Amino acid sequence: MSSSNKPHYEADPSKVHYDGEKNRWTFKPRGFSIIWGNDRRYWNLPYQSSSDETPAELVQVCWLELTGTTKDPLKEGRYKIKFEVSKKNDAFGWNGCPVFMMAKLGKKGRYRWSKVDLSDVSTDKKLVTSDFVIDVSKGTDDNKLYFGLYEVWTGKWKGGLQIHQAIVEEEKT
Repeated sequence: MSSSNKPHYEADPSKVHYDGEKNRWTFKPRGFSIIWGNDRRYWNLPYQSSSDETPAELVQVCWLELTGTTKDPLKEGRYKIKFEVSKKNDAFGWNGCPVFMMAKLGKKGRYRWSKVDLSDVSTDKKLVTSDFVIDVSKGTDDNKLYFGLYEVWTGKWKGGLQIHQAIVEEEKT
């Protein structure tokens, strides 16, 4: 068990980076809130002093909930969410496992979601993208984005997934 008294890891805002020129947010592993993230039986998070390139490793869970929130409101536009993931050689529990990418605009917004297939992810990094686009229009009061990866329904154990980063970027047309 971690030295923390709390089993869940709360995101470190300094691990969320915004590139104003590209209008793109990048979430490094410690930039996510992770259920059971402070318990090393379930997750191995990079040390605070580690490179931002060190992934978060899911050891084993039956409840996957990894979430991110933009620090500032999104500008007007259409946004896609991408997770960069890989699996360790000994990964298990992903075949037929219904993992969902979900997102909403604003605390009171309605979630959009799409099922993502992680069964074909290998030890090579792969971008997993949502089927949906988040539309931000003028006049919206709360434009912060809340998003994540979830598998909380089956109760099946799974492990070996590595989260390298997530990218939220404006879709270029």
